[in-house]
Order: sequence, then C-alpha cells, then structure tokens
Amino acid sequence: MQAQVQWMGPGQMSFVASADSGHAVVMDGSPDIGGHNLGARPMEMLLMGLGGCASIDVVMILQKSRQDIARCIVDIHAERADADPKVFTKIHLHFRVSGKALDPKRVAHAISLSAEKYCSASVMLGKTAEITHDFTVVDES
Repeated sequence: MQAQVQWMGPGQMSFVASADSGHAVVMDGSPDIGGHNLGARPMEMLLMGLGGCASIDVVMILQKSRQDIARCIVDIHAERADADPKVFTKIHLHFRVSGKALDPKRVAHAISLSAEKYCSASVMLGKTAEITHDFTVVDES
C-alpha cells in the first residue's frame, strides 16, 4: 500500500493526498495555521478512517450472519492530549444499525470482532487511545 501527499503551494496549508487505489482527497490545516478550510484536517481523516474500517467490518459480519441490515452509521467522538504530540487519548464509537429484526447480540458480537480482531485502524489507534463502543439497533420491520 502506498500513498502520496502533495502540498498545494505557498500561501496555504492545503494538500492533496492520493492512494494507489487511484482515489484522492483534499486535506487542509486550520485557519489559525494558514489553512483555508478546503478539506478535512489530517487528524479528522484518521477518525474517518477508523469509522470506515470498523463500519466495513460490522456490515460484512452482519451480512455473513444473515442479518437483514439496511443502514449502519457510526458517530465518533474523540479527545486529544493537550501537549504535543496531540495524540488521541479517548475515542468513542456509537453505532446506529438499522434493519429488519436485527439480533442485538449479533450486532454486539460484530462490533466486538471488528474492534478486537479485524479493524487494523482500531487496533493501531488503541495503542495510544482508550477506545470504547456502544450501539443502538433501529428496527425497520
């Protein structure tokens, strides 16, 4: 896996990041360091990556266990250290899983498997942050 990050030039803190998959995203620094709010902050990208990684796992596990899942939304709240390096110290993921007659035990199991076994982002960020999870099941029957 490879990626490239290219600075967009003088007078800004904008960067274009591209991956070997061919996709690109814009990142920007906050206005107080010269950014122009043109894209997500790099640390926000880490949280979004965590949410994406965990959500893929949860959806796949629930589909394989024949759960009729229609929607999966994860809200992420994080706290960072006050001093540099301002690593994440606490991260909480709240999953809102919707579908027909979903088994809450299977949802809990899918989230647990993702957090402990499959989600590389979760395992990696868990080296510096306390990561917690909870969930809500919404029945769409």
